[in-house]
Amino acid sequence: MTVPHVVVVGAGFAGLDAVRRLVKQGCQVTLIDKRPYTTFQPLLYQVATGGLNPGDVTYSLRSLAAKYKKQVRFRRATVFGIDYDKKEVITGLGDPVPYDYLILAVGVEPGFFGVPGTDELANTTYTRPDSLVTRDLVFTGLEGITVDPEHDLSIVVVGGGATGVEMAGALAEMKILGIPSAYPELDPSRFNVHLVEGTSSLLGPFAPKLRDYAHLALVKQGVQVHLGHNVDRIEQDQVVLKNDKVIPAHLVIWCAGVSGHKEVADWGVPQGRGGRIEIDEFCRVRGRENVYAIGDCAVNPDNPLPQLAQPAKQMGKYVPKHIEATIAGQTIEPFSYLDLGTMATISRNAAVVEVGKIQLTGFVAWLTWVVLHLALLLGGRNRLQAMINLGVRYIVYPHNAQSIVGEVSDQPRWRRYLRKRVLGKGIPDPDAEADADPNGVQGVQLSEGSKEVKEA
Repeated sequence: MTVPHVVVVGAGFAGLDAVRRLVKQGCQVTLIDKRPYTTFQPLLYQVATGGLNPGDVTYSLRSLAAKYKKQVRFRRATVFGIDYDKKEVITGLGDPVPYDYLILAVGVEPGFFGVPGTDELANTTYTRPDSLVTRDLVFTGLEGITVDPEHDLSIVVVGGGATGVEMAGALAEMKILGIPSAYPELDPSRFNVHLVEGTSSLLGPFAPKLRDYAHLALVKQGVQVHLGHNVDRIEQDQVVLKNDKVIPAHLVIWCAGVSGHKEVADWGVPQGRGGRIEIDEFCRVRGRENVYAIGDCAVNPDNPLPQLAQPAKQMGKYVPKHIEATIAGQTIEPFSYLDLGTMATISRNAAVVEVGKIQLTGFVAWLTWVVLHLALLLGGRNRLQAMINLGVRYIVYPHNAQSIVGEVSDQPRWRRYLRKRVLGKGIPDPDAEADADPNGVQGVQLSEGSKEVKEA
């Protein structure tokens, strides 16, 4: 019997679990991803706040393929389209990739939902590069206010789900424990952290007791929590809520939701709410033969599941079984999600865990969160390095300035912020030439909120 060739697009939780299962079944697999590494997204907020190195939460896909070198090939490429008649995946690099079965596991991207100003002024932590940019902006802001005693630094986190709560908690921990040690000349009260959530509570999927615990824990750490009003727009240096309340914001970190990747619209697949690919009860893409979609990028309109790691991993294990059954001419039960619980960390020694009727808070919940996340990291080196970095941070963070930092950002938006606050006092501007037109024309300037400025 001919060995089936399965192409897996996307190397997140769902895609990697599918690859492992397909290898066990004896399939030939081609894994395609636009990046040469997989990212452990639940810990990216630690990268954005200097708690972990980016290498701690990423793992080479070449190394993964090498483990299964007789069965798995990896191609780093962006998928531009799918030819369903020829059964080929069209990529930006190399020839089209033929398939017998195709699994789409491309995940999602931050969803701004048309809120004015988000594309230009909001930062995210959804990818490794985004987290590094956010990290450098946080530390650039702190360095800026050390030489500007008349102004504070205000960071606004938008979204009160697990990602937003974890980010706000990490920033609050930095304020309470990190600033007094690393920035002794800086009054911690000048570093303000805001968390905005449009509903009436944080961590909506959790039990009321756990929501209240998270809210109180953040408030105790100095986070200013704003509930019940969505963001109306983001403007330079401020966030405006639907009730017209204005929050100073020198940095906005958007954690308020996700949507399907824009390029998926060119793949000829049916899309539902949020741009997710519509599937049936067997995780098959509706209207497409031998094509599946799993993880965050997929949705069964008749039974939508939460966009979490566990549903993605379970779908990644199920689809190879369905492929095996299809080849054998057999049938299996539709996909059924087993809820194994959920958790979120708030800060040092504070977290919430909910597994069925079991509800944990405080240190026990935090330790459970740490152990599980370290266990899920790919590669022994990643686990060891993450354990060392988190352990050192836990032991010494209150007593010295031990943290992971990158470059101080040289983005024009921050340079202009400092010019407005400090250099506007008559001090010569050392960056004037850097902002000048390459041809020497200094009268033309990009708007502060433009994407070109953000990516400069």
